[in-house]
Amino acid sequence: MTTSIPKVSVAGEHSAEELMRLYRIQPSHLEVIRGMRDQARPRINGVIEHFYQWMGEHPAMMAFFESEESMLHVRKMQTVYWERFLDANVDAEYLRDRRRIGEIHARIGLPVMFYIGAINMVYDELKGIARDLTKQETNKQSPIHLEEMDQSLAGLIHLDAGLICQSFVDKRDQLLHEQSQAVMAMSTPVTEIWDGILLLPIVGIIDSRRSEDIMNAVLDAIKHSKAKEFILDISGVGVVDTAVANYLISITKATALMGCRSTISGISPAISKTIIQLGIETDDVNTTSTMMDALGESFANRGLTIKRGSKGKK
Repeated sequence: MTTSIPKVSVAGEHSAEELMRLYRIQPSHLEVIRGMRDQARPRINGVIEHFYQWMGEHPAMMAFFESEESMLHVRKMQTVYWERFLDANVDAEYLRDRRRIGEIHARIGLPVMFYIGAINMVYDELKGIARDLTKQETNKQSPIHLEEMDQSLAGLIHLDAGLICQSFVDKRDQLLHEQSQAVMAMSTPVTEIWDGILLLPIVGIIDSRRSEDIMNAVLDAIKHSKAKEFILDISGVGVVDTAVANYLISITKATALMGCRSTISGISPAISKTIIQLGIETDDVNTTSTMMDALGESFANRGLTIKRGSKGKK
């Protein structure tokens, strides 16, 4: 029944107990892994050696190592990783360690498929160790069956992979969000070109997310500068459809509520024709064909005049 599966809404918040139920790992499975620990540990170095032989066949993976020292460090960390795996002590610290690995992979840009390939390779090695151990225990009264060992190994490896991959995705999402925010900050440079006059030229495509960012940036700038005039130049916007026009109108209405008069400049004949064909109401929106016209109106509203100087006149 689905009610037995814990609902996990936010990565990193679920406990070890919840994850063990999710991956159907029983305490007995962990005992099986711990039972093969002493025999498996001496062979861990061999497993890692095979891993690097395998990885040497994939130059794209080797490119992530900057030097021989960095490779030795990673090998040491892998030894620790598999020793903790064989300890099979799934607690909060174990979860943090696996999530940390996912974050590291995200920072260095290691593709998930490489990690899954490595896990699959080491899993095959561990199954080989399990086969050898079951052969040694056939004469015991309570031998451990290969199927039970395989199920135990698979459960914990899948838990590890789930934690690491989810942490990888979360970290990449965070990094992409930070990059997006930085790009958006650069693409929405609200500038106070004169006392009480703000200007924002927009280039590219406007979607709902960017529209919201633009509105936030503009309203913050109005709040801090107490501007009374705002010019939104769209001469660099490639496409204006119903959604884009509504975004622009919403921005001008929001600025009006803060006591700031808005002008949309850069209305080309093509954009003007599109807005008319779409039947978008722009009666309450002040528009100009060029930024210079908008600047002239804004300066006039501020009681300022622009005079053309004579070349060479003192």
